[in-house]
Amino acid sequence: MPKMELKEVLIDDLPKVNDNPWGLVYKDAITENKDGAVNIHPVSYVLNGLKIAANIYTPANYDSKKSYPALTVAHPNGGVKEQVAGLFAQILAENGYISIAADASYQGGSEGQPRMVDNPAFRVEDIHGMADALSIFPGVDYKRIGAFGICGGGGYTLKASQTDKRFKVVATLSAFNSGLVRRNGFMDSEVNTIQERLAAASEAREKEVRGEEVEYTPDLKQMSPEDAAKLPYALYRDGYTYYAQTHAHPNSSFVYTRSSFLNLMTFDASENMDLINVPLLMMAGKTADTFYLTEKAYANATGTKDRELFLIENAQHIETYWKPEYVKQEADKLVNWLSTRL
Repeated sequence: MPKMELKEVLIDDLPKVNDNPWGLVYKDAITENKDGAVNIHPVSYVLNGLKIAANIYTPANYDSKKSYPALTVAHPNGGVKEQVAGLFAQILAENGYISIAADASYQGGSEGQPRMVDNPAFRVEDIHGMADALSIFPGVDYKRIGAFGICGGGGYTLKASQTDKRFKVVATLSAFNSGLVRRNGFMDSEVNTIQERLAAASEAREKEVRGEEVEYTPDLKQMSPEDAAKLPYALYRDGYTYYAQTHAHPNSSFVYTRSSFLNLMTFDASENMDLINVPLLMMAGKTADTFYLTEKAYANATGTKDRELFLIENAQHIETYWKPEYVKQEADKLVNWLSTRL
């Protein structure tokens, strides 16, 4: 493994996407770095030959000579570090933790071609890479690193923490098992078309090999609000509202390469959950149509005696990202849980 170096990225070198200097789109986001407050440090590092874009959040009165617990924060499928991952990274810093939110390779502000590859092996490696970055950041207590992931980032965090024993605790919010859903369809709605979709993915890869145009899945962000309201699941209806309207970011995208199915369909975050032998917290909306994904992974987590399933009453999947009353419950639970374990 080549030596990793963190390089500071200046605000002036970041693309201007909104009025926030770092392009953050979540409520109560940091608008300036100042002494004695939570600060944000845009950095880049090279992981497997690709430059990764990340934000590291440091607590108020951060002192690089002191020792702090730290967490990785993995963003949802289609998300970027400036959305809900940044929100929770900031919340963690407000409570004394150094945190990192990085864009997945091939996505967001990170390098990788073609764009929007969703390869589980890459997404899992991205989380190992965030742990690498934290381990060399001044002030991080190497023995107190945890992993937190949201939606697809939650599923990939579970998989990464099954083997990466640098993570002393693992937590997820609205965990999404990308492989299971891409294979069977959401709520098993496409189990009868697996072979057809694999054939299409195989042909899409062949087109890439021949240098033809890269095929992508349909872009839900291009739908009209009227058509989005007719989508069959709250996950996708609310997802359209969040990603295309209220919390839109130009680097965020619903699409992924059709050839990604070749890797996604054999991935299952709920397998080998018994390898997690550290404290595990899984949070989810009690009424979320994605809850079955959290439930399955949690049931298989037999390798730890310290595990907890925390349900947010009346919350749907996407609502856990931004609704103040739900975010407060999740943040309070996460911080209290971490306080006795990290």
